Amino acid sequence: MPNNPPGGLGHVPVAVYSCATTSTAVGESEERGRYYADARHWHVTGVWSDPDPDLPLADRPGWQAAAAALSAGMIRGVVVSGPAHVAADAAQFAALGVLLRDRGGFLADALNGIPARRTSGQARRRRDIADAASGCFPQSDTHEEGAS
Repeated sequence: MPNNPPGGLGHVPVAVYSCATTSTAVGESEERGRYYADARHWHVTGVWSDPDPDLPLADRPGWQAAAAALSAGMIRGVVVSGPAHVAADAAQFAALGVLLRDRGGFLADALNGIPARRTSGQARRRRDIADAASGCFPQSDTHEEGAS
């Protein structure tokens, strides 16, 4: 199974995983993970969570389900809303990422990778570029300034 890097775009099936003590925190984590996946056009195939961050990762039912989905080829990666959901520190998070890569998957941290929102000017510029590429040239104030 080819391995897509966490920053890559495409229709990649992923799971969103979180571990938090309150349902509110779980919901916010899930939303962040889904937003991160959607921004990359990844398909969220499953969402799992666990309520006890003190439980070792291997003993958490939600994590076990996500790992089983990865092993079965149902997903290609796991998105977490922050490293603390699966690891005690950065070194442990990196080691878990290596373990998932060795199994043909990836681990993505949505906390540090959420793209910045575009301004309305940037959105208009992107539309103008798309219109020009399609051969459509709508009249607008910005295009008429130089035509005096």
